[in-house]
Amino acid sequence: MVKLGVSLPQFQHYTPGKDVVAAARALEEIGFDSLWAFERVLVPEDQSGPHGLYGVPGLPWPDVYRGVTDALTTLAMAAAVTERIELGTGVLVVPLHLPLRLARQLATLDSASGGRVIAGLGAGWSPDEFAATTEVPLRERGRALDDFLDIAAEVWGPNPVSFKTRRYEVAPADIGPKPARRIPVLLAASSDRALARVARRADGWLPTAVPPAQVGATLRRLREMAEENGRDPREITCTVQIGTGDLTESAEQPRPPYAGNVAQLAEDVAALAEAGADHVYVTLPAATRDVHELIDRAAELHAAVRQQNA
Repeated sequence: MVKLGVSLPQFQHYTPGKDVVAAARALEEIGFDSLWAFERVLVPEDQSGPHGLYGVPGLPWPDVYRGVTDALTTLAMAAAVTERIELGTGVLVVPLHLPLRLARQLATLDSASGGRVIAGLGAGWSPDEFAATTEVPLRERGRALDDFLDIAAEVWGPNPVSFKTRRYEVAPADIGPKPARRIPVLLAASSDRALARVARRADGWLPTAVPPAQVGATLRRLREMAEENGRDPREITCTVQIGTGDLTESAEQPRPPYAGNVAQLAEDVAALAEAGADHVYVTLPAATRDVHELIDRAAELHAAVRQQNA
């Protein structure tokens, strides 16, 4: 049965802290498998040229991205009031962080939560976020992600830890705490180079808003690539983010993927499971007005998806 998750309320129209705690408790009680938080540092006023959303010239950023709460802080609040549910990042933009510090933050959260962290990671795309937070050039973001994966493997492994990259070096040292389990690493990827990294290095692929047929085709390709790299292709999992900002019933024929009401989203989850996805999570907080509506719609979604799988 496909695992089902939902995003935590990180947007401005929610109250940080109180609404996260209420949502996390309720979503675990409903029976969801995972909670997710994403990273958005800023929204540029100039959205022309390369400053557009996803680097697409002139593509506007959603207003809901203004004032997004910190992903790891949000997950830490959820971890403190839950016991079972997994805690995923979807995604953290790795080059915006100091790698050792980020590895320790993830390890600390995993240790504190009893082994519930899923590390969904990406290389980023916003020149404005890079300029504001890091000395890593945008053109070197892929290399920065590879460096982090190397450093995290050392930090999460046994002491003493040592590593050396172009920018960072640690002589043999004790670094802790250690994760409670081996933290699964999922990578967001769409380009050939990024997909090759998933096949070589990741536990799974984390696509966003990719239609089910394309998910199935790309997942088959990834597993073939993993086998070519000497890996067991069954090691490559697939967690899909369904982005939704509207829960209005769609009357379009054929219906676009991930457009529609809760019942229609449940159909999409079933289609993704059929395509090979192991785990699906839905960004319901972007489509609901307050935490009470979020919890109500989430309960409807969970019931609808489980009925599809019954």
